[in-house]
Order: sequence, then C-alpha cells, then structure tokens
Amino acid sequence: MKNRLSISRRALLGTSILSATLALGAAPALAQDASTAEAAEEGALDAIIVTAQRREQNIQDVPISVTAIDDEALAAINSGGQDIRALSGRVPSLVVESSFGRTFPRFYIRGLGNTDFDFNASQPVSLVYDDVVLENPILKGFPVFDLQQVEVLRGPQGTLFGRNTPAGIVKFDSVKPKNYAEGYAKLAYGRFNNINGEAAVNIPMGDRFALRVSGLYQRQDDYVDNVLPTGTEKDAFGGYEDMAFRLQAKADPTDSLEVLLTGQFRKLDGTARLFRANNFTRGEEGLNANFSRGEVSTDGKNDQSLDTQNASARLTWDVGPVSLISVTSYWHGTSTSVGDVDGGYGFADFPPSGPGYIPFTAETRDSVPDLDQFTQEFRIASNGSGPISYQAGFFYFDEHLEILSENYSTLGDPFNDVGGVNIVVSQEQDSKAYGAFGSVTVDLSEQLSVTGGIRYNDDERDFTVVRSKDTQFPGFLQNPLGTVTRKVSDDTITWDASAVYEASSDLNLYARVARGYRAPSIQGRILFPPATATPLEDGVTVGKSETITSYEAGLKSTLLDGRARFNLSGFIYDLNDAQLTAVGGEVNANRLINADNVRGYGFEMDAEIAPVDNLLLTAGLSYNHTEIQDKNLTTAACGAVRVDTFPDVSLCTVLDPVVVDAAPFSAAIVSIDGNSLPQAPRWIANWTARYGVPVGDGEVYLFTDWAYRSKINFFLYESVEFQDAHQLEGGIRVGYKTDAFELAGFVRNITNDTSAVSGIDFNNLTAMVNEPRIWGVEAGIRW
Repeated sequence: MKNRLSISRRALLGTSILSATLALGAAPALAQDASTAEAAEEGALDAIIVTAQRREQNIQDVPISVTAIDDEALAAINSGGQDIRALSGRVPSLVVESSFGRTFPRFYIRGLGNTDFDFNASQPVSLVYDDVVLENPILKGFPVFDLQQVEVLRGPQGTLFGRNTPAGIVKFDSVKPKNYAEGYAKLAYGRFNNINGEAAVNIPMGDRFALRVSGLYQRQDDYVDNVLPTGTEKDAFGGYEDMAFRLQAKADPTDSLEVLLTGQFRKLDGTARLFRANNFTRGEEGLNANFSRGEVSTDGKNDQSLDTQNASARLTWDVGPVSLISVTSYWHGTSTSVGDVDGGYGFADFPPSGPGYIPFTAETRDSVPDLDQFTQEFRIASNGSGPISYQAGFFYFDEHLEILSENYSTLGDPFNDVGGVNIVVSQEQDSKAYGAFGSVTVDLSEQLSVTGGIRYNDDERDFTVVRSKDTQFPGFLQNPLGTVTRKVSDDTITWDASAVYEASSDLNLYARVARGYRAPSIQGRILFPPATATPLEDGVTVGKSETITSYEAGLKSTLLDGRARFNLSGFIYDLNDAQLTAVGGEVNANRLINADNVRGYGFEMDAEIAPVDNLLLTAGLSYNHTEIQDKNLTTAACGAVRVDTFPDVSLCTVLDPVVVDAAPFSAAIVSIDGNSLPQAPRWIANWTARYGVPVGDGEVYLFTDWAYRSKINFFLYESVEFQDAHQLEGGIRVGYKTDAFELAGFVRNITNDTSAVSGIDFNNLTAMVNEPRIWGVEAGIRW
C-alpha cells in the first residue's frame, strides 16, 4: 500500500506540473525576454547570468533547477557576522546545519545530505569555490565575502563538476581583479560586541596586470553563562574570532592568454558547539523549561580552532575555435574542537544537578592534525555561437587526511581523579579520484536545443585506524585487533541528458534526466565499541557506492513586460544503495549503512517581480518528500539511559516499530523502513522585499528577508523528542545608500525564533539550537 501511494503521489505531481507547463505554454506572450537589451522595457528585471553549465548563460535558458543569490542579498544575510549556515533555507530545497558550529557545515539538497559528524564524512552535496571542489567538511565552511554570486544547483551535477554530487552543488564565485581602480570597505557593530568588517581593493598595474586584495574579520564576545552547581561563570561561551584573506593576481600576457593566481587563508578561534543537556522532555515535543539561550551547565572544556590555506592557478588560453582551461589548486588545513558532549553536569552515583540526570560523562576532542587536498582539472571548451557547443576534460583529486579523536574527561567526572585523555583513536585516510568527462549542446532548431553529457569516475580510498587501550579501565575498552585497515574502490559512468524548448519569447520549457554517483565511504570513529559489538568486531563500517537517477521537468518564464520571472520545476529520483549514517545510539557511534532505496519527489519554485519602480519582491518555495525503502534496515534508537534502578530517567519515545527491545543500558533496535531522511523538511519557503525612495544623490531603502522550514527529524529513527516542528527566521535592513557610501541598521532573527536544529541521544536528551537575535549598525564606502 505504501509503494502504491507513493506512485500515485508521483503521478499526481507529474500530471500537475505537466498541466501547468502546457497551460502557460499555450498562453499568449506577455513580454519579451528581459535579457534582450534592445527589447527590455523600463523597469524590467536585470538578467541573471549563471555558470551552471561551466559557461555564462541567462538563468532562464539553463535546463537545471538553479537559484542565484546576488551580492546585495548576501550582504543582508551576512549582517551581524553570520557564517555559511546563514544560507540555510534562503533558496528552495537547501538546508545547512552543523554540530561543530562554524567549522563543519553539513549541506542538504532535496533532503539528501549526511548527518555524520566525523571529519572524513562524505557529503552528497558538493561545494565548489572558484571552480575548485572543496571535499572535506572543514574546507566547506570557508567564509562568504567579496563574492560576485552564489548559485545553488539542484539534482545530480557530476558530469561537469568535481565528484560526489548526487544531490547538487553550492557554487561560489569571487569577484575577480579588474584593470581599473575600485574597491569597498564596510564595518558593522552589533549585539554581544559583534564586529563584522569586510574590504576589497582592486589595484591595476598596467593594461595587462591587476591585483585584488580582499579580507573579512568577524568577532563576537562570549555571552552564554556557565551555570554550575558551584557557581556561575559569566560570559563563558559563545564568542569567536574569525578572519579570512584573499589575494588574486590576474595577468594577460597576450590577447589570448589569461593567468589568474589566488592565495587565501582562514583562521578561526572561538567557542565550539554548545550542547544543552536534557533540554527535551521525555514524551513531549519542543524545548522545555530547562532551556535558556543565555545559560548552559557545562563541566568540561569547549573551544575550537581552525586554520586553512589555499593556493591556486587558473589558466585560460583562447586558441580560436576552442579555449583551453587549466585549474590547479592546493588546500591545507588543521582543526581541533573540544566539547562537553554530555551537555551538562550530573551523574548516576550522585544527586542530580545542573540540567538533570546524566548517567555518564562524555567530553571529546576531534582534531585534524593534517589535511592536504590537491586537485587538477584540464578542460577544452568550444568558442563562438554556432549550433554546436561542447566541453571535455580530465579531473584529478588527491587528499590526505589525518584525524585524532580523544575521550577527554576533565572537571566533573567522578571516575577521573586526574582528568585528561583516556581513550585515543587516530585515523588516516588517503583518497584519490580520476574523472574524464564531456558535454555537447546542439541547437536542433531556433526553438529547441539538446544537451548530453557523460563522465567516467574512478575512486579509491585507503584507510587506517588505531584505538589506544583505555588507561583507566583496561578491562573495559581496548583494541585487541591492533591496527585496522580498509580499502575501497569503485568506477562507474555517470551521465545526463536535457532539452530546452522555447515555447515563446518569454517561456522556456525544459526536461532533464541525470545519473549521479557517490563513491564508497569508510567510517572509523571507534572511540567506543560498536552498537552491535561482539568481542571480535572492530567497529569500522563501510558504505558502498550509491547511485541516483533523477528526472526533472520545468518551465522558466518572463512576464509583465520583463518585470517578473516565474520558474517552476518538478522532480522524482531514486537513490539506490543510499549511504546513510546511523548516528548516536547507546555509545554515540557513527555507523555507515546502505539502504536499498531512497525515493524522493517534489517541486521548486522561484519568483521575482518588480510591480512598480523601486520595489522588488522575490519568493521561493520547495516541497520535498523523501522515503527510505528497505524492509530489513534497522538502527539503534535512544542511548544508554534505561536503567532499572532509575525508571524515570530520560529515554526518548520511539515512534518506529521495535525489532529488538531495549535491555538495561542498551538501545532499542528499530525498523526505519518508510521513514523520511533526517534534516529533510517537507516545506522550505523564503521571501524578500526591497523598497527604495530616492533622496538626494542616493536612496533610503528597506530590505527584509525571511526563511521558513517545516518539521525535521534529527536521526534516521523517529521519536517524539528528537525533532523540531518548524523554524521561521527573518531579518530587516534599513539604510541610506549612494554610489559612494552606505549607512544601515539591521536585525537578524528579528522575531528571536528559538528552534532546535539537532540533538544528541546517547546519554540524555541534548539539544542544539539556532543563532540568537542580533542587531547592529553598518557603515560602508565604495570607490
């Protein structure tokens, strides 16, 4: 019955989208394409140029569900020192969250992502920064500054971009050096002594050489009090200092050759994620009375640091009929983050204290002592505007990663008289990938063009992990197997095919089918025994390759004499051998599992309208239905807190069928067949409004932006407690702006929405929450 219902819904969705497409296609033309300069009417929207197919195109002509965020929207979103997670919900089908704070963002598109918190976690959403794929999570948090545009490409994009892209791509393009002097600087000050400074300057050095220097500085004071049973430590957590710098040098030694060299770095020090113990109540939804945004009760350390550096070179040689492009990049990074993962203070052998009962202490440090990523891409791309255009190339990826995980008990553990490290796990992983790809677009007529692409992928990983013997409890935890090794590899073909039909001068219809792939992964974070432990098991799990087939169709229209755009797409996908991460359970383990299938379907809508001069409205909406389909797939649910002598302690209320009932100090094993994916809301909506009134040489303006997401589950299993009903965050920015300067006031999370965004389930009902309300003022100059 469940499968028949899913098929019926998909059929209904497809029929609805097809009907809407045909109806709009049959409607009379309302306007000419706003991108045609000679036909554009006064007040028409500017064309949005994207590089979703590795060449500049009007977004209305691209047969992909793509949304672009321009620099003004980015400036508003980033007011008050926001990091890359501020993009969450700002475009349809996109969610970004983290259990590490600013250092380790996790991206989800169309419900597909990875909740794994280990530093070698493979993510199905790829992040591409200036044509370079950033694979490791600590690289994906590189700050958003001096950008020309951000593009979110939904659906498999593996033919032309990087690797591991079955869900989509978030693509960042920085502003490039120019052969004239210009620049900007802005500084904001806000709540919690928040400082957000950003600047860039373009330095021409003759007709054929230019430099661009840009930087970002963000800081915030600690504002969260640590409320311990022995007293309160004021302003203990919540602060950070984050800075990034970019230097670009562009040379045009000849009229046909361009060389772009880039160097950049990031340095972050601050508070790690705050874990809030027992901020959920057993059998109840939502945060409880224990929750106070400005207070935690923590008996351990909480801090993080990160350093990343990059050098890259892009060469473009125009040889007439084609251009030859080479992109070479090297990234290096180190990071460490320590947190009181149990989220509070209180133990089984002592009276409850702090935020309530916590059966055992858990404080861990996760570090990346060394990360090195090298990528090389060679590409050939046709020039000109003929009926046939093409691209082909070769891609190479090489990564060396070292990870150190430590059980790091300190202040409050009654079993640890001296404090310090008692369990250490070291991982080392070498990953290599090769890809050869090609794509061809053919204009079959003035109205119809078709595109086909293909890519050969070859991936391999070598993995080694060592877990030290427990120095405090030698009989409790040790690694009798010594060094554990794994090696995985796979090769496959991915492809896509699409067609665009110009039904009228203001309406394009498109369809696309694509096959995507994610390489096999290894999970070896074995601080504690695996959830299914036997004396001979080592806890290292492997996720075999997953493949996705995605079908998409939609329309892109320009209306009202160029004053409006309306784009709509519908999609259906089947993800086979889906790599999923079972996080948590009784020992807070990470375990890779493969589901037979994950089925998803939904739609995305982007709209933009300038109904009158000086007023611009935008809206985005997405619906995503995801369903795990594997009758034999199970996972552990809720941690080791069921103790016979403490019958009322926190234990979550599982809603899934129990396969193996829980024993004392054990988690129940439940079936997750039919569940939705974690961090996959059905609905995401966003909208903005900007209105300006000319005053003197400039304008007074008001800009507001809002993002909504519906209910999410935190884990593969479903429970009453580990979910959040909805989240609605809005911002407002009011200012006066001329060509030379700007003065503005802003508020982020203006309604002070308080939402849980994730949880920890292994020894209490721990919550992680969204960012607080921030307000401030900003001044900027431009020349």
